[in-house]
Amino acid sequence: MPTPPTTPSPPAARHAVVVQHLAFEDLGSLAGVLQARGWTWSCLQAGVDDLAAAQQVTEADLLIVLGGPIGVYETETYPFLGEEIALLRTRLTAQRPTLGICLGAQLMAAALGARVYPGGRKEIGWSPLSLTPAGQASCLRHLAGTAVLHWHGDTFDLPDGCVHLAASAAYPHQAFAVGAHALALQCHPEARLRDFERWLIGHACELTSAGLDVPALRAEARTHAPALEAAAARMFGEWLDGLA
Repeated sequence: MPTPPTTPSPPAARHAVVVQHLAFEDLGSLAGVLQARGWTWSCLQAGVDDLAAAQQVTEADLLIVLGGPIGVYETETYPFLGEEIALLRTRLTAQRPTLGICLGAQLMAAALGARVYPGGRKEIGWSPLSLTPAGQASCLRHLAGTAVLHWHGDTFDLPDGCVHLAASAAYPHQAFAVGAHALALQCHPEARLRDFERWLIGHACELTSAGLDVPALRAEARTHAPALEAAAARMFGEWLDGLA
């Protein structure tokens, strides 16, 4: 009897590891993009989980490092930052897919040998990016003309060999790429309107210290967050689809 044809096995789901520094700064709107493309993911908590011993971090199909209120240069106070920099250096050297957002982008810059330092002013609020020609040709073009959420006071020098993608009115280095496998974003494309009140509560002391108007930030979120969610989904989806 002829051998019946074999049914090919479905491709294994790709897995992302997400490193969080604050519970309320999570994947936000990006989670839905991963889910729609069949990705699975797990979360590790910086400073709680042993990142250096987590083999899954180096082997993950994608590593996403999210934001937080501490500085890359505060390694004596927060030693786990050194672990994150070392892990990112290993992944970037191996050209493993990596995405950094805010603190995550600053950690990527440090892992690539660039200086990360206080910028001298807070950039908190909603405003559009200014894309470089390379940025306009990248997946970031989906963010063009859309106000994104900025929430930082530190900045970084552009690492050697990286492609500068975006600036803002306050800071020249807002995004860079390393080949097609690594993307660093100083801003927060993941921000969602439904979660924004958690940011206002969690960062209450910082907002008060900076003299910022919380009701105004809330109103700006209502105006800009829905458009950002849609634009960020297109941006992140295109970047995911371009990963090897």
